[in-house]
Amino acid sequence: MQGLRWRYTRLPSQMEDTMSGEEGEEEEEEEETAPAPAPAPTPEDPVEPQLTEASQVLGASEIRQLSLHLPARVTGHPWSLVFCTSRDGFSLRSLYRQMEGHSGPVLLLLRDQDGQMFGAFSSSALRLSKGFYGTGETFLFSFSPQLKVFKWTGSNSFFVKGDLDSLMMGSGSGQFGLWLDGDLYHGGSHPCATFNNEVLARREQFCIKELEAWVLS
Repeated sequence: MQGLRWRYTRLPSQMEDTMSGEEGEEEEEEEETAPAPAPAPTPEDPVEPQLTEASQVLGASEIRQLSLHLPARVTGHPWSLVFCTSRDGFSLRSLYRQMEGHSGPVLLLLRDQDGQMFGAFSSSALRLSKGFYGTGETFLFSFSPQLKVFKWTGSNSFFVKGDLDSLMMGSGSGQFGLWLDGDLYHGGSHPCATFNNEVLARREQFCIKELEAWVLS
């Protein structure tokens, strides 16, 4: 009986060993004749922006999220910090001076005293102007805390207007989607027809803690 029991328990083990060996040989032959191709990056993978220095407003995660909404023509372009309040002071005139010589698109990043992060993308450099300028690439955004992007509605072309004492982005019915005072310390945000945006900050009137202007070129 022991011999029978030994053969009964040994036989399945031998069969499993044989099957396992055959399967291994087949897998090796398949790997030799048809190697698996390297996985290609998916179109949804964001292109990591290259910043000339670290941002004091947005973290790496926020920058990656925001980069997905930028126009294709600036994808892969380095971000150059041309103005920041911690280095250049709270002055709109200083911002205009730092923008001289730049024509490329600008990303305006803000953090207010409540810790809210928001801003705007301008299709051209920020400058003094008699009227509104820019194109439909311009948009507003806010992290509240998830990213919300407010793109051009097509209802008007009130994209950007720069005065000595204020900078305005988006307008309609006397309200501005985003406006900054000449001291770059006080600002406001209201829903406007240009972008059909929500209030970007937690309150319509806010005080700026940090502002950065990045040229994407």
